[in-house]
Amino acid sequence: MPESASPKTRRAKLDTPAPSTNGNGQHVAPKGRKSPRRTVVTLQEHIVEVISDSGEGAQRCGQSFGAIAARTGNGVWTVEIIPAEIRPPARSVAGASGNRIRVGAKRVTNGGNETDLVVAFNEQVLLGRIHSRELKPGSTILLESMWRDDPNPSVAASYMDTVQRLVAAGYRVIEIPMEQECLRHVSDARKGKNMFVLGMLCNIYSFDMELARDQVALTFRKKTQAVIDKNLDLLEAGYTWAERNLDFQYKIPAVRATEPQIVVNGNTALALGVLASGMEICAMYPITPATSVSHYLSEAFDKVGGLVHQAEDEIAACAFAIGASYAGKCTVTVTSGPGYSLKQEAIGLAVMGEIPLVVVNVQRGGPSTGQPTKTEQGDLLTTMFGSHGDAPKVVMAPATIEDCFYSVIAARKIAETFNMVVAILSDATLATSQQPFPRPSFQEDWMAPPIDQTPIEPGSKPYDWDPETGLARRFLPGQAGGTHTLTGLAHDELSHVAYDSDTNERSLRARSLKLAALQRTLKTPPVFGPPKGDLLVVGWGSTKGAIEEAVGQLQEEGHKVSSLHLTFIQPMPKGIKEILQRFHQVMTIEGNWSDRLEDSIIDESNRRYSALAMLLRARTLIAVDCWSEVRGQPIKPNTIRQVLLEKLKKA
Repeated sequence: MPESASPKTRRAKLDTPAPSTNGNGQHVAPKGRKSPRRTVVTLQEHIVEVISDSGEGAQRCGQSFGAIAARTGNGVWTVEIIPAEIRPPARSVAGASGNRIRVGAKRVTNGGNETDLVVAFNEQVLLGRIHSRELKPGSTILLESMWRDDPNPSVAASYMDTVQRLVAAGYRVIEIPMEQECLRHVSDARKGKNMFVLGMLCNIYSFDMELARDQVALTFRKKTQAVIDKNLDLLEAGYTWAERNLDFQYKIPAVRATEPQIVVNGNTALALGVLASGMEICAMYPITPATSVSHYLSEAFDKVGGLVHQAEDEIAACAFAIGASYAGKCTVTVTSGPGYSLKQEAIGLAVMGEIPLVVVNVQRGGPSTGQPTKTEQGDLLTTMFGSHGDAPKVVMAPATIEDCFYSVIAARKIAETFNMVVAILSDATLATSQQPFPRPSFQEDWMAPPIDQTPIEPGSKPYDWDPETGLARRFLPGQAGGTHTLTGLAHDELSHVAYDSDTNERSLRARSLKLAALQRTLKTPPVFGPPKGDLLVVGWGSTKGAIEEAVGQLQEEGHKVSSLHLTFIQPMPKGIKEILQRFHQVMTIEGNWSDRLEDSIIDESNRRYSALAMLLRARTLIAVDCWSEVRGQPIKPNTIRQVLLEKLKKA
């Protein structure tokens, strides 16, 4: 239970006018009467959570709430709250399933800090969030009240004890008879409570109900009209109940976008990128949190043409993708951490054969099965250096949901231009978070250039490596004049197996040169903030929004802090060392492990640095420091801000 709220603060929170209180001190919403006074408070942003047991629809409620906010014109970033098990025990502290939605008057780039208002379907999932320090002290809790009268005495006692402790700790608890109200409209409240809550939230945040009705109809568009109508009834019921019983209401100013927007999560954006790039084949084996990429593609390919191949395992999926790419259909294979490990040998074959291939790794907590539903950035080094021997490949990391879309388009073009493996490193944060961005308008140059299928001139070689760039023309099976045998063995320019030292070194050089050739085409990434100063923060992937929010706050306070975010990590764009040299201190912020100097046996001689810090130190010979966190949750802006302030104090 948080103890940070001072008694005065707690008192102030508890003194906020409430509908009524019972003898135990918690707030209990009165039944069926119109609230006499209702003040609308204007906010610049709020963070809302909806949490339940798995299967009660809190995620759908939260996603719909985020979509309505985005259509209203608010900035939005949603974060899925997922238990470690697919079906954890009901009413368990570790079983919270739902969604966190950060809604702002301006563009929102990350999940933010602590939650301001939470709707909980039982007190146990709520305790899980409190134990994880996710709720702001004094925050408002809308709690399902049915457990107070549960026939099991231990359940009822647990509920009442929790409510009393929450009130004592300074939270504003409002018990709501959700089950009772939903049973007026459906026979099974578990199948309707989420839409009732959505209606409540629409009222609390003053959302346009017409937009809400449209969103519900969209959410249930594959169901019958009767199902849609029933959910609309529940939506209206929740809205009306909040109107009559709650004494508070918020308004977050919104500005409608001037151009059409879409609201999708990172996995859907990746799938849309596959479609936009012109790739027609996705080979994969289901694995959390990557699987929904293939779900979206399966439905889309069914309408527009294309194929999702679900193989018997990750190894087969990668081999299938390589075969299809070799035949002329550049293919994407999608996976997560353990699946990426299984693909390593096949990826080595694609590197040796110089076969274009796009590999998406949606990172999760590891190693082994690790934390399959939690976020982490622990696969950077294995993605760069995985597979045996020297296997150069391109590694890029999208930083936003929109980046997920465009990174696939870029990856395919690079893969086919350089005949290389291109790995896209997303993570669970991007995979499940939603953010609006301008609806992409298709452009022909998104498509990779058509493959040259003119007859191969006599005497041409399938690996006629350019001595400066390492590039060679791509030969397709069946292409006139291009007959050759593909091998995973070391080979010469004719693809003949060759074990002699000169040929082996010549071929390795060519495959490596291609990375340098690509690097010459990359732009130096911009610095967020002044080009020089006291501290530069370097990040990659999904941490961009939180880093820039923290850095922006410190800049406003007068600190000479800037940040740099890398999308291309292999090859790394030119000019990075020059940027780092302009700052007195450089540190990385990452979601992977680094040893901490406060541990008594850790010093500079044995410290393990976080992945990007290690790479930057090796490439620039600059003493790059690092701070990292592996708590399975997105790193919060306030956490980063505090880390940077401590770093500045030590300068």
